Amino acid sequence: MTSTLNTSGAADAANALERRIDELPMSRHLWSLVVLLSLGTFFETYELSLTSLIPPGLIQSGIFAREHGLFNLPDQATFAAATFLGMFVGAMALGRIADRIGRKSAFAGSIVIYTAATFLMALQQTAGAIDVCRFIAGIGLGAEIVTVDVYLAEIVPARYRGRAFAFATFIQFLAVPITGGLSYALVPHHPFGMDGWRWICFIGAVGGVLVLLTRTRLPESPRWLAQRGLLQRAAHVISAIENKSGVLREPLMHIPADAALPAAHSPNGTGAPGLFDPAWRKRIVMLTLVHVFISIGFFGLASWLPTLLAAQGHSIVKSFEFTFYISLCYPICPLLFMLFADRIERKWQLVFGTLASAVFGVALGQQTGSLGIVAFGLAVTVCNLLVAYGIHTYQSELFPSSIRAKAVGFVYSWGRLATVFSSLLIGYLLQTGGTTAVYAFLALCFVSVSVLIAFLGPRTMQARVGEKRGMHGAADPERVGDPQS
Repeated sequence: MTSTLNTSGAADAANALERRIDELPMSRHLWSLVVLLSLGTFFETYELSLTSLIPPGLIQSGIFAREHGLFNLPDQATFAAATFLGMFVGAMALGRIADRIGRKSAFAGSIVIYTAATFLMALQQTAGAIDVCRFIAGIGLGAEIVTVDVYLAEIVPARYRGRAFAFATFIQFLAVPITGGLSYALVPHHPFGMDGWRWICFIGAVGGVLVLLTRTRLPESPRWLAQRGLLQRAAHVISAIENKSGVLREPLMHIPADAALPAAHSPNGTGAPGLFDPAWRKRIVMLTLVHVFISIGFFGLASWLPTLLAAQGHSIVKSFEFTFYISLCYPICPLLFMLFADRIERKWQLVFGTLASAVFGVALGQQTGSLGIVAFGLAVTVCNLLVAYGIHTYQSELFPSSIRAKAVGFVYSWGRLATVFSSLLIGYLLQTGGTTAVYAFLALCFVSVSVLIAFLGPRTMQARVGEKRGMHGAADPERVGDPQS
């Protein structure tokens, strides 16, 4: 009887600690933690950009073959495949480790993997060795993006989560113009007698080391600690955040010693929830399909846009010029999303963004003039960015802390695997059906996402009418994670 009461008291204390997090103001200290975590996603985007930006330098240096390379494919194709296969493995196999060892340790470990692999890649002389290094770097990238998503969702009060993810996306996509500028300046040249593509890799590795050095300023996720039964450590972290945020609160009292929590709270407890338990099965299937279609649509358009424009009759120089103008909105749009990120229900943001992407994408395929291409290219990119920021916020709110990393890693990984094969399919469609077939296929993917989320996706934000304590944002993540809530 006493054991039952202790367990119940520990669960009540864990829930009380989580409520305390959600009552925090979004202080300068919390924003600084968002920035530190976002630097990890900045270099994730930096690394992904290398997939399309450094192969020309590798071809120029004679390491990559334009055609008939490894497996009788262009070496650029196997380079991209190695990247996304690595991300699939990292998200599927290592993403869930954050549920066991903690968000902070998993974040640091993933950065170590892709930083070391990128550094080693810069030293290689053969296509095969570069692809191996790229595969290992992809493992780190896949694990890192999953960890950042769950870490960010748990460190920020629920009612500010949308704005925090939007700001993190702003920092993340600053990498797009920065990487483009560095590649333009370095890849075609040989600064100090070394191939420019190697400099790009070294810069990324140095950036990873700098992010790793900031790890000491990050606390462990207090929600993860609380749900693991590490209640006193969670209380200490929350008190430290409150002090650094200048919040004067009553001291945290009556926190029991570290205790075993019920299975619903502890990922290692008897009967701990599994991804395909009835409570989560529909969400897992829905999000898996959503990630497959989003990855095809988002990366399909981003990677193939210069080629599609060239196939429509525009010179390759013009195609890259249009792509550059369009890419300028990557870091700007997320700042605009902060205006409504926590005011409009997440699922409807995604439904609108994907439908609009489909419409503007088809319209882009019909344009022949420069003004129309830039205008509709900007429109579809804005909508794609809304979807990119929105899906990361949304998925992090659909599961409790005990299985959040495992669930997000599982659904996210299938999108990366789909990207490996979608490029082959897009190439086939371009050859057989032209640009119209490609744009129609990408639009169909976005429409599929819209339908899935509209009919199967639960709401994740509280109704604002009658809310108390001014918490006018997303619901508590553990309550949202409960299908009955």
